[in-house]
Amino acid sequence: MNYILFDGTVRNALLPFTFTRPVADIRVGILTIREKWEKYLRTTTTTITEDYLSVKYPMVEMEENILLNSSFLPTKELVLLIEDLKENEAIFYGEEVVAFFTTDSQEKVDLSSYKPIDFQGELLRIENTWDIFSKNEAAIIADFKFLTEGRKSQPISKTNNLICSENIFLEEGAQVEYSILNATDGPIYIGKDAQIWEGSLVRGPLALCNNATVKLGAKIYGGTTVGPYSKVGGEVSNSVIFGYSSKGHDGFLGNSVLGEWCNLGADTNNSNLKNNYAKVKLWSYEQEKFQETGLQFCGLMMGDHSKTAINTMFNTGTVIGVNTNVYVPGFPRNFVPSFSWGGATGFTTYATKKAFEVAKVVMDRRSVEFNDVEADILTAVFELTKKWRK
Repeated sequence: MNYILFDGTVRNALLPFTFTRPVADIRVGILTIREKWEKYLRTTTTTITEDYLSVKYPMVEMEENILLNSSFLPTKELVLLIEDLKENEAIFYGEEVVAFFTTDSQEKVDLSSYKPIDFQGELLRIENTWDIFSKNEAAIIADFKFLTEGRKSQPISKTNNLICSENIFLEEGAQVEYSILNATDGPIYIGKDAQIWEGSLVRGPLALCNNATVKLGAKIYGGTTVGPYSKVGGEVSNSVIFGYSSKGHDGFLGNSVLGEWCNLGADTNNSNLKNNYAKVKLWSYEQEKFQETGLQFCGLMMGDHSKTAINTMFNTGTVIGVNTNVYVPGFPRNFVPSFSWGGATGFTTYATKKAFEVAKVVMDRRSVEFNDVEADILTAVFELTKKWRK
């Protein structure tokens, strides 16, 4: 069967992260949403997404296709139902379609004519940017159970102090020395060739993905994901870092999400709680205004390729776009558009030529090519976000 992941109705609610990727390629838990679906289904998938993303994330349509709503995370029960779908049947979770079997092209699908099947179990769904961190603990637990079932962890060095060691799993090549790992409140997953350096204090649930590093003496709290090839130091709480990003020094990151290729300068800190303990509002690209999250704890949302200088400070509920550079003293405003350069005293436009020069150097350091496809995506983002740069 051919499986196609589609963005659905939530794409704009997940900006700035979906400026540079489909919904399916958001990381939550240990795996991206696409990786979860592909492992559960034991096959590859393609994507229906925005035109400017389709070269990097193409769609392959065949005579028979099952389309999957990327905002939903798979479960064994859901996948069994999907694999049993017949032509012109659709699975719904409440009012939202989760999956449907079609022989029509995507442009001709009319779900009102499909036989509806209601899914009665519990599903995790990523509908807003803040869901990425607020539902991350549950996603880590689900991924850990799925990935480690029937498998045995690599040996853990005796230099470490382990609490609930049965909830700690090391993949091949993972290294941990002279650290305290407490998996009482949730599992700790240490991916292939990942490292936790000496003196670190770690509480689960934690997903440390392949080739990621926790640096000397870090303090990592539960509900945190450190994506592939990322580096973290200092204090991190209930945050998701997609991949290839660095928070390598002291400073606090809490209830936050960082995209790929981000770098936080030494002693960058974000607030995750307002002084008056009020519920936090976040900038909504969809509504073009600040939106209630219903959360008391909510920190920083930072798009791909964005950077901060040393001693940068962010207010509670700050949204930073793609390819921004924040570098002057004081708190910048709570919404910084993509391709902005500056800080509390104001911003200027970060020209694509200069931004691409930096991106090439940064990606070359990790042996990843900054090619024309990447440049075209970021150029499209530059044009799409012009209206917010003033």
